[in-house]
Amino acid sequence: MPWLQAIVLGIVQGLTEFLPISSTGHLRIVPAFLGWEDPGTFFTAVVQLGTMAAVVIYFRDELARIVKVWTLSLWRKPLRRELDARMGWYIIIATVPISIFGLAFRSQIETGARSLFLIGTMLIVLGVVLWVSEKVGTKTRSVDQVGLKDSIWVGVAQALALIPGVSRSGSTITAGLFLGLQRDAAARFSFLLSVPAVVLSGLFGLTEIFTGEEREVGIDSIVIATVFAFISGYLAIAFLLRYLVSHSTLIFVIYRIGLGAIVLGLAGAGVIS
Repeated sequence: MPWLQAIVLGIVQGLTEFLPISSTGHLRIVPAFLGWEDPGTFFTAVVQLGTMAAVVIYFRDELARIVKVWTLSLWRKPLRRELDARMGWYIIIATVPISIFGLAFRSQIETGARSLFLIGTMLIVLGVVLWVSEKVGTKTRSVDQVGLKDSIWVGVAQALALIPGVSRSGSTITAGLFLGLQRDAAARFSFLLSVPAVVLSGLFGLTEIFTGEEREVGIDSIVIATVFAFISGYLAIAFLLRYLVSHSTLIFVIYRIGLGAIVLGLAGAGVIS
C-alpha cells in the first residue's frame, strides 16, 4: 500500500470512528471512489488501534479513575455504589454483545457484509433512526444517571456496528438518545464503551496480519495509517463533544442519507464496485 493511501485511510478512519458516520463504511467507500483496492477487515481493525489510543489518551483521567475504583470495589463494598465502579461494570457488560456476535458472524463480516449496496443502505437506515432518536429522546439525563439498563441496550446497539455502514458511535449515540441521555452525555458514554471493543478488534486483526492471509500488508503502511488515525481521531473526539453541547446530530443525518444515496446510485450504475 502506497504511503499516500495509508495516510488518507488513516485520516478517514480517525475522523469517521467517532463521528456517527461509519468508519468501516468509509474505509470501503473511499477506496472504491478513488479506484483503490479494499484494504480489508483486518487492516481496518488494526488501524482502529490508533483511534483506541486517541480515546484512551483523551479520557485518560476518567478511565484511570474507573479502573482504580472498579478494582477496589471488588473488595470494598461501599465503593460499589460509586459511579466509577458501576461504569466499570457497564463497560464490561456492554462489550459482551459485540464480542459474541463478532465471533459468531466473523465470516459474513469479512465477505458479504462489505457489499457497497449493504453499506449504502445502512448509511441511510441508521441516518433515519438517528433522526428519529433526536425527535423522541428527552435529552435530560447526564452520564452520572446512566444505569445497568442503559449499558445493556447501548451494548446491543454497539453490536449492530459490526455491519459496515452502521457506525459504532452512530448506533451507540442513537441508543443513548432513545434512552433520554443528553447529546454530549450519549457521545461520552459511547466513547468510553468503545475502548474494549476496539482493543479486542485491533488485537485480533493484528494477529491475523502477522499470521494469516493478510501478512502481505506492509507494516510501514499500517504504522503510518495508525498514526494518522490517532491524530485525526483525537481531533474528532474533541470536536464532537463540544459540537453536541449546543447542536443536534442533523448534519450527520443529512450526510449519511446523502452519501448512502450516492453509493447506492453509483454501485447500481456500475461506476464503483
